[in-house]
Amino acid sequence: MKSKIHEHLEKSIISVSKKLLLPLAAILLVLPSFAQSVNSDHQKAVALVQRMTLDEKIGQMTQVTLGVVSKPEDGVLDPAALAKIVVDHNIGSILNVTNHALTVAQWRTVLRQIQDAASKTRLKIPVIYGLDGIHGQTYTLDATLFPQNIGMAATRNTELAAAVTKVAAAELRASGVRWNFAPVLDCGRQPLWSRFPETYGEDVFIGKTMGAAVIKAYEGDGLRNPTAVASCMKHYLGYSASRTGKDRTPIYLPDIEMREYYLPQFRAAVQAGASTLMVNSGEINGTPVHASKYLLTDVLRKELGFRGVTVTDWEDIIRLHDRHNVAATPRAAVVMAVNAGIDMSMVPYDLSFYDLLKEAVQKGEVSISRINEAVTRILELKYKLGLFEQPYPEDAAAANFGRPEYQGLALQAAREAMTLLQNQDGILPLARNSHILVAGPGAQSISALNGCWSYTWQGQEEQWYPKDSKTILQALRDKLGAANVTTTTVPGFDSRDNYDTAALKAAAFNADAIVLCLGENAYAESPGNIGDLAMPEQQMALARTAAATGKPVILVLTEGRPRMITSIAPLMKGILLAYWSGRKTAEAISDVLLGDYNPDGILPFSYPRSMGEMVLYDRKPTEEVREIFNSNMTMDGYKPLFPFGFGLSYTSWEYSDLQLSGNQLKGGASLTISLTVKNTGSRDGKHTVELYTRQHYASITPSMRRLRAFTKLFLKAGEAATVKFTLRREDLAFVNAQLKTVTEPGEFDVMAGDKKAVFTYANTAK
Repeated sequence: MKSKIHEHLEKSIISVSKKLLLPLAAILLVLPSFAQSVNSDHQKAVALVQRMTLDEKIGQMTQVTLGVVSKPEDGVLDPAALAKIVVDHNIGSILNVTNHALTVAQWRTVLRQIQDAASKTRLKIPVIYGLDGIHGQTYTLDATLFPQNIGMAATRNTELAAAVTKVAAAELRASGVRWNFAPVLDCGRQPLWSRFPETYGEDVFIGKTMGAAVIKAYEGDGLRNPTAVASCMKHYLGYSASRTGKDRTPIYLPDIEMREYYLPQFRAAVQAGASTLMVNSGEINGTPVHASKYLLTDVLRKELGFRGVTVTDWEDIIRLHDRHNVAATPRAAVVMAVNAGIDMSMVPYDLSFYDLLKEAVQKGEVSISRINEAVTRILELKYKLGLFEQPYPEDAAAANFGRPEYQGLALQAAREAMTLLQNQDGILPLARNSHILVAGPGAQSISALNGCWSYTWQGQEEQWYPKDSKTILQALRDKLGAANVTTTTVPGFDSRDNYDTAALKAAAFNADAIVLCLGENAYAESPGNIGDLAMPEQQMALARTAAATGKPVILVLTEGRPRMITSIAPLMKGILLAYWSGRKTAEAISDVLLGDYNPDGILPFSYPRSMGEMVLYDRKPTEEVREIFNSNMTMDGYKPLFPFGFGLSYTSWEYSDLQLSGNQLKGGASLTISLTVKNTGSRDGKHTVELYTRQHYASITPSMRRLRAFTKLFLKAGEAATVKFTLRREDLAFVNAQLKTVTEPGEFDVMAGDKKAVFTYANTAK
């Protein structure tokens, strides 16, 4: 029998899927008509463009923020400003909020008023509204927030990623919004980067697999369906490869590295059907991406085959002039970006783009054919979304907001993200009769459980979170009783009382164990820039003080990126990495600490030991070597505090019987790898099986290992199962010196857990 917890979670995901996903058979039935609809939408867009004036076309290419048409009060529009923007200038898109999330009712009123204004224009072209729903519908009050992408990557569960995305899409559409600026597909190979929590971690395969699953979940029902929204793959390209780790700073990226680690996710996203794309705000090798015709046209359009809308990020066209200094005038910046391939400008505060682009066209600096191309893409998207047929928020969509089953799904996602990094002497799970001291700044912080894009941009204003949101302290008291859980903390991550080491020392006297809640408060983008990954000294002092009491300390980390804990890790009996896992983070933490859930999350990044050794799991052979000349050479150059893919369980797992369907993979054929996985412990649980390969020799130095596949399974105590993977030629490919993606003949290791086998790839194409 399955455990009650497993049954509950499985029912939760099935319930959501049944209500929000079209059955596969139904999808197959509508495919021919869908293709006809897409073609028809394009034809309609082309025909409409032919009827438009230059002013109307440029208006469609312009996007402004909500504040431009609003009064100071959130959710209240200014009729005169709205008329100026939408009626007088035919602006085609609005985005964002003024300060914080709105209610569903407020959003629907705002969207109706905007579309009312659009109905007064000559051609009655509806406005497309966009929001950053990064881990749920960020900007609707009481929307369901799930783990950030880094936490979803820790689940290694693509079905779960798709299920939470369906909820995000439904709650966006319920709010009247049909365009979501997600998912982030930037590869998280620089943990200093402040947008690291929005990534799927350091591995390319996870990024492209999760990303494609999410895009299909956003759009798979068909964009006219009230459960779907247009997705936006971002930030194209290489945004996360910042040299310093700061947001919007220069990137120096060889083409071979770009194509190996940063382009595959976008290629997969295009193939998955992403409707739109947002551009990297930075510059690569001195060329701002917003000005790169090579990246925006040659690679994106001609090579990847993308046919959707390309939108800038915030203010990024004018920054070609005033920050990057590659355009001598603001108009030159507009000309540069539009000719490179930009379709829509997130201006976002004024009509400068509108005026400058009109002037540029009149002067012959931008061709009318380039304008028509961009506007056709924008209008086609609006047709696909059904905005011309029904521009107003649909009644059918409203019923999909806040369904009870979403809470179960949020809990499931948070539980599966929890990654147990240390469990000395079996300290976890804690005994039910334990007296617990809860300490640290994260103990009574809601924002530190959710992170960025949580009802506000930065996510730190806790008054906007749902009233039933729980802290770690509350969740533990719910399970153990208030009398058994004491604390030295107060609400507010930055409150001085939360760092009082003397109070911690005194309060620990009667405790059986200390749950120490450290990490990061919420941040987004540039406000999250830091100089290094060191955990703040105030928090380190708490850890040292807690350990000095002699009581066992369980460190709970709520953080968006790996902060250095190397010096305190040996002092901790247990370490649980909770990431920023959304609305049910506290409940998931308490479930794991007390054994109501068997942890199964695994690291999507290498947790660094020091700032001087930021070596990633897919390192090169020379990174493996500590000393290459002397006789004491060792092969432990990859020595993180916790390696990529690591995560403990309350049960034990054993691999055996690794078998290949043959010892050679030929040409376009496939190779099947099977192995037996057994739960050898005393508890039921889930477990991720990862498959890696390593090529022995290649024209480009091969990595020590690359993740090629993963699957997650549930096994009862003592149960075993056979897991099968399939490898093909393209799974073994890499980018060569000529920038071609190739698979070269030779020997390969295939690895799963502690098991390894060897096979040969032979190219029989000749």
